[in-house]
Amino acid sequence: MNIELKNKFLYFQKYKLRCAIGKSGISSKKREGDNKTPKGTFGLKYILYRKDRIFNIKSSIKKKAIQKKMGWCDDSNSKHYNKIIKFPFLSSAEKLWLKNNTYDIIIIIDYNLSPIIKNKGSAIFLHIAKKNYKPTKGCIAINKKDMKLLISKINRKSKLKVC
Repeated sequence: MNIELKNKFLYFQKYKLRCAIGKSGISSKKREGDNKTPKGTFGLKYILYRKDRIFNIKSSIKKKAIQKKMGWCDDSNSKHYNKIIKFPFLSSAEKLWLKNNTYDIIIIIDYNLSPIIKNKGSAIFLHIAKKNYKPTKGCIAINKKDMKLLISKINRKSKLKVC
């Protein structure tokens, strides 16, 4: 199943889901910290989720529970750049265990993961949207109900096309 992002909506099968994107729009020249969502076609690697908040998660792609000390390195000078880390951590990293629900479910998008290129952008996720679909720092965000629908439909061959 393929998903297409166009005009702040995700389209797949018969569905049209509202989404938030990076506050600086979409770009084929994504750089670390530019607040842009990368343009291109990407695989979906795996799902991270808060098992204390999300129950009976159903998807055919790999799932991993978020732990309290989990993070994602966004320091392009670190050898752990664009990878999961564990706090305490000396370099810059984003916490994945949040008080709000933004990271209750995260689909890791296969952007800048193999190979990882320094400064090309890290932590490009599909995650839960904030109220009123507030723009992201480069991720794609949808509401929790739509996320549960999406993860029930995707598989290891699914692709996300950002136009």
